[in-house]
Amino acid sequence: MGSTMLFVTAAVAVAVLLLLVVRFKLPAFVSLLLVSMGAALLAGIPVEEVVPTMIAGMGKVLGSVAIVVGLGSVLGRLIEVSGGADHLARRFTERLGPARVTVALTAAAFVLGIPVFFDVAFIILAPIVFAFAKIAGLNPLKVGLPVGVVLLALHVTVPPHPGPVAAAAVTGASVGLLTLLALVVGAAAGAVGFFAARIIKVDGITLGPSPATASTEDADGGTSFADGPDTTGSGGTATKTEARTDTDNASSHNGSAGVPGTGTVVGLILLPIVMIMVGSVLTTVLGEDNALVPYASFIGSPTTALLVGVLVAYLVIGSRAGWDRTQRSIVADSALPLVAIIIFVTGAGGVFANVLVESGIGKALTDSLTGLGLPLIVSGFLLSSALRAAQGSATVAILTTGGLLADAITNGGYSSLQVALITLAIGFGGLGLSHINDSGFWIVTKYLGLSVADGLRTWTVLTTVTGVSGFLLTALIFALA
Repeated sequence: MGSTMLFVTAAVAVAVLLLLVVRFKLPAFVSLLLVSMGAALLAGIPVEEVVPTMIAGMGKVLGSVAIVVGLGSVLGRLIEVSGGADHLARRFTERLGPARVTVALTAAAFVLGIPVFFDVAFIILAPIVFAFAKIAGLNPLKVGLPVGVVLLALHVTVPPHPGPVAAAAVTGASVGLLTLLALVVGAAAGAVGFFAARIIKVDGITLGPSPATASTEDADGGTSFADGPDTTGSGGTATKTEARTDTDNASSHNGSAGVPGTGTVVGLILLPIVMIMVGSVLTTVLGEDNALVPYASFIGSPTTALLVGVLVAYLVIGSRAGWDRTQRSIVADSALPLVAIIIFVTGAGGVFANVLVESGIGKALTDSLTGLGLPLIVSGFLLSSALRAAQGSATVAILTTGGLLADAITNGGYSSLQVALITLAIGFGGLGLSHINDSGFWIVTKYLGLSVADGLRTWTVLTTVTGVSGFLLTALIFALA
């Protein structure tokens, strides 16, 4: 199939997907699978390979997302149900004032986002964001959107995240110089994203069922378990009423002493983050050939770090709240129904993305853009942006663009500073245009309770504005270098 037909196929697939979800209200999970299958057939993928391609796309995403989302949700739920998130939010809001809450959380997200992957960091911060929004009387979107975009800006530009590290390896950019530039420019771009998020009108948006609405609708400081009737079936988990009764009994037995203190909550949040940071630093410092590197990678794995965090929270919070083993299990299990739809829809987004990749649409875009003769830094940004829009993954877009432009960068006579800036521009290209084929889009929108249409009007616009601003700042430095 020619490039033109591939582009038409991609455009039709996206249009049909939006029509099914927005107009006909077909569940996003079903819509994504249906459109993925149709796009695969139209793009010329052999019939016998269509379903394996879809399964492979689901596996690629869920292999990394399901465990992290599940463990992160359990950790957040333990903190939330114990009243710890509410207590932390009240304490900080009293000291900072409601007007400074969003700024403080966004700044905390910037620090957290340096070593921790976007999805992990967002999931860890989510219950705290929602609790702060509730106590400060803010729409959770006004806090969640700037926090999310700052985390994503760091994910696509700052080592040790996989996209910028891989891009630096193929472009020959200095990782140290790239890190320094990315932190400075990323902070400025993040500030633009923060103010852009404040401009976007979100007060009129009706949020659907989500962890955000479940948290903000609780009238008792986060001690209810689910927003609605029992969704756990008959597998032995308690209903909302039973869970609330158990928690209320524990609270009345222990009084205010049952609520974890500020230091305990902060420590539980920081524990997995510190483990990830230690693992990343040790892996970088020791070098690939050191025998301790596999152990450092194991310690710094988000799965290991979050599993340890959940176990410590299970013991510490359970003991502090006076829960018995049954009550602790009820609290932990109650987290999973809340994020089940997030996991499934995110996986279906991976299916759609993989179909677009395997169909050759990404390669067709690459071939078209590389022949335009634009300045290399502009080509890098546009090519990365186009690949990001076409197949969803920022990391794939950044790495592919870096590989395609590697020879031109090597033979262009650029200084080390200019090479780092070109690599940074490629990273910012992977920031914008986060939409329905991006697993991150589904994580953010489903956690915040946004519909697809509202997600496109807010999250997609916000990531694009931040990405473009980051590129313009990078291009300005390049022009002066």
